Amino acid sequence: MTTLTTTPDGTAARRPSPPSSPAGARRTPRQGGTVLAVPALVWYLIFMVGPLLAIFVIAALHWPGMLQPVSFAGLGNVRTVLDDPVFWDAVRNTAVQLAVALPVMIVCAYMVGYYVAQRPPGHRVIRYLLFIPGLISTPAKAMVFYAALSPDGLVNGALQSAGWGALTDAWLASPSTALACLIALDLWSGIGFTAVLFAARLSSVPDELGEAAQLDGAGHWRTMWTVHFPVIRDYVGVVTMLQFLWTLFGSAQNVLLLTQGGPGTSSTTLSFLVYQKAFIAADLGYSQTVGVFLFLTGLAGLLVIRRVFRQTY
Repeated sequence: MTTLTTTPDGTAARRPSPPSSPAGARRTPRQGGTVLAVPALVWYLIFMVGPLLAIFVIAALHWPGMLQPVSFAGLGNVRTVLDDPVFWDAVRNTAVQLAVALPVMIVCAYMVGYYVAQRPPGHRVIRYLLFIPGLISTPAKAMVFYAALSPDGLVNGALQSAGWGALTDAWLASPSTALACLIALDLWSGIGFTAVLFAARLSSVPDELGEAAQLDGAGHWRTMWTVHFPVIRDYVGVVTMLQFLWTLFGSAQNVLLLTQGGPGTSSTTLSFLVYQKAFIAADLGYSQTVGVFLFLTGLAGLLVIRRVFRQTY
């Protein structure tokens, strides 16, 4: 489109007018983004929010099996759970597992990750070796630990060969060591994988920070904790949250494969108790009541971890 303009000498001249933007170009892209997000939102509502609401609904029901009649129990399941000593044994075991496994795993993984991030000789091979436990399926990990900790396994064989036969034990069948074996499995499978994550994050920290600290006389230990750790503090919090959730909710499979919660209730955790009551005892109301406690524990733990590891600058 052109417009007529008047020149200083009084003659008319044609001058192209600036192109007008189409009506669609003036629209913000938010509408299109919302439409594209609808399938994901529907999926989230159906398969995430739906089961979460179902937990609270089933916790208020007396449901003695999938094909059995259902009746309203109200707070009866809560009273039954709180009066059950097995539940409190599971709470104690879960608390011990988190209190031991989580700090040891995060601290050891951070130190190993820092070492790998310094690019020592063979650091690429070390990364692959550390990542191997993350590539092994849970049943395979359980079989490895069963072969090592059974009465005639590798650990007792090594103790016998070293002349320490008095220290041998049925590690997975002893009430004093069954939970410790499960914690050891958590550490073995979690430290290497987490160390690789820390190494990847530490590799993005500018080298000038560490060099400046070393020029000021700081050694590797001080540089690791007073220079690099504050920089990736928020990332440490994210990794801690992930490992907290994995330990809290994922311990049932290790318990199921190795100890079945025994001997007695010495290795029964909250997540395994949910499975046991739902699929073995066929008490769905009790199971999902414990599931509610488990959900609230996970939510509270995430809030605490987020507050502890939040940035202070």
